[in-house]
Amino acid sequence: MPISKLSIKVLDKVWGSPHTEPWHKNETGAKVGEIWFGASDQIPLLVKLLFTSDNLSVQVHPRDEYAKKHHNSFGKTEMWYILRADPGAKIAIGLKETISPERLREASLSGEIMDLLEWVPAHTGDTFFTPAGTIHALGGGLVVCEVQQLSDVTYRLYDYGRPRELHLDDSVAVADCCPCDASRAPVDLGGGMELLAECEYFRTERWTVDGSLACANLTWRERWRCSTTRSPGTGL
Repeated sequence: MPISKLSIKVLDKVWGSPHTEPWHKNETGAKVGEIWFGASDQIPLLVKLLFTSDNLSVQVHPRDEYAKKHHNSFGKTEMWYILRADPGAKIAIGLKETISPERLREASLSGEIMDLLEWVPAHTGDTFFTPAGTIHALGGGLVVCEVQQLSDVTYRLYDYGRPRELHLDDSVAVADCCPCDASRAPVDLGGGMELLAECEYFRTERWTVDGSLACANLTWRERWRCSTTRSPGTGL
């Protein structure tokens, strides 16, 4: 498959951040939350940069079958690569213990869900894989590269009292009410390449790039073979 250039869309969010450089020049100081890099229906993937100054909602995404039936959409399996993390930054993925769907609903209404989530430290260079059905939340102080299925179907379980709709019926219907082993260690592929995450929908690799690479109409493996100069740098 040839290299494709992705379209760009910038979205401000209440939990966003003005501190977006070097990834995005933000001369107005807007609270940028998401930058979307879209592909197409032929390549049903979406890449996002997420900038957080506050906690995102506690949320869950449906699998393909549920999303197709209720939204005529793909499901949403995703992965996160941490580009920058402030000291003490955390993410939540999965629950500390297995609970019933009924308790999940009650905990979402009462706010107890914050204590049931498995909060883990996030550091620059960490990778987390979140299959559809995984309850999760990003904390503040992060810059994250998210690779996901081409879908914007999100069900909110809890949102810190913000005046936004919750989706408890759908959330309870699709959520895995259990712990999730989401952390992924990079796998060395040789030649300066590492595998970060792989599933039926996408494969993400981190490349150490020294010098420059020409992209025009080459597959990624052809691009890599064309690399001849070396100076430190990384790419995802």
